[in-house]
Amino acid sequence: MKKVLIIEDEQSIAELERDYLEIDGFETDIELNGRTGLQRALQGDYAIIILDVMLPEIDGFEICRTIRGRSNVPIIFVSAKKEDIDKIRGLGLGADDYMTKPFSPAELVARIKSHLARYNRLVDHKTFDHNEELKIKGLVINKRSRRVYLNGREIQFTAKEFDLLVFLAENPDRVFSKEQIFERIWGVDTLGEIATVSVHIRRIREKIESDTSNPEYIETIWGRGYRFNN
Repeated sequence: MKKVLIIEDEQSIAELERDYLEIDGFETDIELNGRTGLQRALQGDYAIIILDVMLPEIDGFEICRTIRGRSNVPIIFVSAKKEDIDKIRGLGLGADDYMTKPFSPAELVARIKSHLARYNRLVDHKTFDHNEELKIKGLVINKRSRRVYLNGREIQFTAKEFDLLVFLAENPDRVFSKEQIFERIWGVDTLGEIATVSVHIRRIREKIESDTSNPEYIETIWGRGYRFNN
């Protein structure tokens, strides 16, 4: 049974989310406080975390940042904060999705299933591939172990960042629009923000580029999209 952690200070919303998830066979825990929610997230074996932004003691952004320093577990923000800057910040911290209140509980369950299916396919894939290791200049990407090295030093990536990097690196010198990237990495069945593509590209550049204003690996083709330089 997949375990889900809901960190949400509005008990009625948390219980509504839990009811819908349990109907679909998920085991669900609820934490109403940011500090205890973070402790539970770091100690528990959860398949996915549903996270509010405005929480007592520690807010959702700080919780997301801390979790991402230790784990690639999928994280979905569910928040009343609807401004684009909040969405971009949440996605920039490594969240996989951002939903705004009010929302459909059925849609939340659908998004959870989509993220889990994609994450599990990638993590559980053990088939040997003679191209399992990509080497581009000083960058080494091992698809089997899902590890990235830059000039011999390991760089930590979230699941979506890694998927996006591999996709671009496997298709060098091709220009992909944000829409094409979103469909390939997040899936056509995922309801989300196209802006998340730009956020993830920026985070990848911060990790692998020596000069983000003049990127060596991932180039912006203005008006068209992005291209990986081999």
